[in-house]
Order: sequence, then structure tokens, then C-alpha cells
Amino acid sequence: MEKEGGFYLFTLRLIPVSPFFIINLVMGLTKIRLKTYYWVSQLGMLPSTIVYANAGKELGEIDSLSGILSPGLILSFVLLGIFPIAAKKFLGEIRLSRGDV
Repeated sequence: MEKEGGFYLFTLRLIPVSPFFIINLVMGLTKIRLKTYYWVSQLGMLPSTIVYANAGKELGEIDSLSGILSPGLILSFVLLGIFPIAAKKFLGEIRLSRGDV
């Protein structure tokens, strides 16, 4: 865990599989350095934060019933659906390139 802890934490933060409070508790029991925990957590949560914030912004701009079918809102929901799949594929490619099959 000391050697690969950052990668595991990044994976858990990037793909929203379990609640973050559980990840926080489990990582608190490991020997991962606080500095590593902090920057890996920030980096791992950034993409999903951007996707969720964009979806919220698009929802806030709906002012009529026809606004539900706006291209920006549809794209935001598509991104929300595709993001976990794309993140998993991205991490799979990283594991392959590292030889962690």
C-alpha cells in the first residue's frame, strides 16, 4: 500500500464506486503519506467535480419546458453517464502500460 497507495486512491476518487467517507476512513488506516493523500485526492476528484458543476449550471439555466431539450443540458447528462466508463477505461490503459495486468 505504501508503494501503490497513490494509484489506488486515485482510482477510488476518479471512479465513484463507494462513498468518499468510506474511502477516507480506510485510507486513514493505511500508511499513505498525508501529502500524497491530499494531492491525489484533489487530482482524482477534479474531473468529476467539473462534470457535476457543468450539469448543475445547465440545469440552473432552464427557464422553460423547451429548455429541457437544450444541447448543453443533453451534453451534460451524456457526460455524467459516460464519465465513469471513460475513467475506468483510462485507468485500465494506465494499468496496461505499467504492466499491472
